[in-house]
Amino acid sequence: MDCRPACAACCIAPSISTPLPGHPQGKPAGVACVQLDADLRCRLFGRPERPAVCGSLQPSAEMCGTGREQALHWLAWLETASAATR
Repeated sequence: MDCRPACAACCIAPSISTPLPGHPQGKPAGVACVQLDADLRCRLFGRPERPAVCGSLQPSAEMCGTGREQALHWLAWLETASAATR
């Protein structure tokens, strides 16, 4: 499955615990990454500064659902569920 254009749910819903350009303390859940451009594309894609967690997220029918809102909801749920186990 390919990423949906102008979705960026995976760049908004989850937290990122490692520093990245523009988020020296990591990125909180539910906050759009500052590396998203106007077209909702990652400015760090393919660059070494991109956090490993970002590269590990792969689009799937379960994660992405039928649209951006469903993806945001699922990823927010996953963030909450995984935070409870940390």
